[in-house]
Amino acid sequence: MTNLQLQILSPAKDKSVAKAAIQAGADAIYIGAPAFGARQAAGNSLQDLAEVVTYAHTYGVQVLVTLNTLLHDEEYPQAVALAHALYKIGVDALIVQDLHLLDFDLPPIRLHASTQCDNRTPEHVAHLRDLGFKRAVLARELSIDEIRAIHEAVPDIELEAFVHGALCVSYSGRCYISEVLANRSANRGACAQFCRMAYDLLDEFMNEVLDEQGQPIHQRYLLSLQDLDRSAYLQEMIDAGVTTFKIEGRLKDADYVTNITAYYREKIDQLSNLQTKTQSQTFKRTFSPNPEKTFHRGATDYFLHGRTPHMANWDTPKSTGEYIGEVLEARGNTLCVRLEPGMTLHNGDGLTIGSEGFNVNGVEGNLIKINKPLSLSRYTGIPLYRNLDIEFIKNLHSERRIPIDILFRETEDGFSLRIGDKAQTFVYPHEPARNADKALDTIRTQLSKLGDTPYVARTITLDTKPYFIPISILNEWRRNTII
Repeated sequence: MTNLQLQILSPAKDKSVAKAAIQAGADAIYIGAPAFGARQAAGNSLQDLAEVVTYAHTYGVQVLVTLNTLLHDEEYPQAVALAHALYKIGVDALIVQDLHLLDFDLPPIRLHASTQCDNRTPEHVAHLRDLGFKRAVLARELSIDEIRAIHEAVPDIELEAFVHGALCVSYSGRCYISEVLANRSANRGACAQFCRMAYDLLDEFMNEVLDEQGQPIHQRYLLSLQDLDRSAYLQEMIDAGVTTFKIEGRLKDADYVTNITAYYREKIDQLSNLQTKTQSQTFKRTFSPNPEKTFHRGATDYFLHGRTPHMANWDTPKSTGEYIGEVLEARGNTLCVRLEPGMTLHNGDGLTIGSEGFNVNGVEGNLIKINKPLSLSRYTGIPLYRNLDIEFIKNLHSERRIPIDILFRETEDGFSLRIGDKAQTFVYPHEPARNADKALDTIRTQLSKLGDTPYVARTITLDTKPYFIPISILNEWRRNTII
C-alpha cells in the first residue's frame, strides 16, 4: 500500500504531556475528558482541553478525547452534554465504548470505536461502520493475518492498532477480574491492576507447581505481560491496512511520551512512499530515541505473528529498563560488575536486579557504589539493568517547527510583510540606506527571528530597495504580523 495518510497517536495524561507529545512528533493525541474516560486518574477540565486543541491545531495535530467507559443509565445525559461541549471546543473525535450512547443526540463529531468494543472480527467492524464509526481501534491480540482480513472485508473504515506500551493479560475489552475481586470495573476506568500482582501457582489439587529449577512457583508475577513493541513491523502493519499507530500510556509522564513518540516518528519517517502530516515540519532533538531508556518492562510483539514465548515477566511488574551487564560480586553497598561495551553509568542512575531496585552513588572502574545493601542470596552472573539514565532524561527535549515563507515588499507609502498566510502593511518612509548590503542583511536577520513561535523561516524574499529601517521597527512588524 502506498500514498497513505499515516498517523502516530500518542497518549496525554494532561496538557503538559500533550504538548510534549506534539513537540516530539505526534500526528494526533488522545486525552481524557473530565469524566467517562477509561483512566479515572487521567481526567482533564474543558478549559485545559480547549487549550490543548488550540495548541495542537496550530501544528495540524488532531485531538481525540476518550469517552470510553460503560455508562450507568443516569449518566447518559451528562455524557451527551459533555460530547457537545467537546465538539464546541474543536475536539476532532470521540473514542467510545458504550454503543448505547449512539442512541442519543450526539453532535456531528467523528466517532472512533474503542478497543474495549472488542474489535476483532470483520463482521463486528462492519457493524461499527454501519453504526457510523469512522475508525475501529483493533484488539491487541489480533495477528497480522486477522488485521489484513478485517481491512479487506471492511476497507471503508480506518484501522487503528496499538504498537507500543503496557499490555493487559485479559482480552481487549473483556477484563473482569478487577470487577469480580475488588468491585472496581476496568470498563469504568477503575482497574485495580491485578495482573501486576504476585501469585502462587497451584495445580488442580492445590499442590505447588515447580519451576524448571525444581522450586515452587511462589509469589511470582504470573500475569504481568511485557510491554508491546511492534516497531520492527510497521511496514507489515501498513501493508495489512493499519493507518494509525497507537502508543499506550495515558498515565505516563512527559519523558516517556517524548521518547516513545520520537522513536516512532523516526521509524515512520524512515519508511518510503508514505504520507504523514509532519513531512513538511522539522524537529530538533537533543537525544536519540530509545524505548529502553524510559519505562520498559521488556518487549513482545504479542500475537502479531502467533503465540510467542516469554510474553510475561514473572520476576517483576516494574520497569526493568535496559540491560547493561551482569553482577560479578556484591559486598555490602558495592557491586563488582561487567558492563556491556560502551556503557557508562552516572551518579543517580537507577539500577535493577530482578525485582530489587537501587541507585548509583559512585562509580570507580567496574565497582559501583549503591545506596543500599542488596537482599538477594545469589549475585554472581545475575543480569543488571538500568531503568533510570539520569543523563538521558536530562537531555530529553524535542522542538517542532512549521516551515513558512516570508515575503517583504516595498509599497508606495511603506512596506508589506507576509509571514505564511498572514500579512500586514505598514506606512513608513523610504529612507535610502548608507550601506545597501548591510541594510538588506538586517531586514533578513530580524524577520527570521521567529523565537518561541511554532514557525521557522523556510525562505525569506526581499522585494525592496535597501532602505534604512530600525531594528526595533522590524521586530515590531514581525511580531504584529505573526500574531
